[in-house]
Amino acid sequence: MIDADQALARLKQGNRDFVEQNQVRIEMDAQRRSELADTQSPFAIILGCSDSRAPAELVFQQGLGDLFVIRVAGNIVAPSQIGSIEFAAEQFGTRLVVVMGHSRCGAVGASIKQLQQPSEQRSPNLHSIVSRISPHIEPLLDGSAYDPEALYKAAVRANIDASVRQLQHGSEILEQLIENDGLKIVGAEYDLDSGIVEFFDD
Repeated sequence: MIDADQALARLKQGNRDFVEQNQVRIEMDAQRRSELADTQSPFAIILGCSDSRAPAELVFQQGLGDLFVIRVAGNIVAPSQIGSIEFAAEQFGTRLVVVMGHSRCGAVGASIKQLQQPSEQRSPNLHSIVSRISPHIEPLLDGSAYDPEALYKAAVRANIDASVRQLQHGSEILEQLIENDGLKIVGAEYDLDSGIVEFFDD
C-alpha cells in the first residue's frame, strides 16, 4: 500500500487529467473485476458529498478498487462515517483520508438559510444533516461584511475544515493511526465550474 503523500500525489495527478481531459486508461474491465472479486486495496478514502455533480472516481480519474468512497449530503461526520473510515484504514491499510466538499453545496446552503431564517424542519432526517453543519458555520453570521456569495464560500470551507477536525480528534482508532502509522486526513474542495480540486494539505 502506498503512503499518504504518494496517494495524495496520485489524486492530484488524476484531477489534473480530469480537468485537462487527458486520455487516461481507467481500469474497470472484466479482468479488473475478476482481480477485485476477493480482495481490495484502495489507496485513498474519500468522504464526499452526495451531490451528483461531484463523483470522486470521475473527478480523480480512478477505476475499480482504487478509492473507498463514503458519500453523504454535506460531507458531514457522523458515527457511521467514522466507522466506515476506521474500517477501511484498518482493514486495507489505506493511509490517506480526504474530506471533499464542493462549491455551492446544497446542504451548506440549507444550513445558512436555516440559521438566517429559522423554520420548523419538515423532515427530522434532513434536520439531522443541517444540525451537524450549522454549529460550524454559525460564527460566520456575526453581522460582518460578508456578501452572500462570500458567505457561502466561507461556509463551505468552514464545513470541510470542521469535518477534518472531527475525524482527526473524534476517533481513538484514527488518532492512533495518525500518530503511529502515517495516516493523513486532509480537506479538499471541488469547484463545480472548473473541475479543479483544491487540497488543504499544507
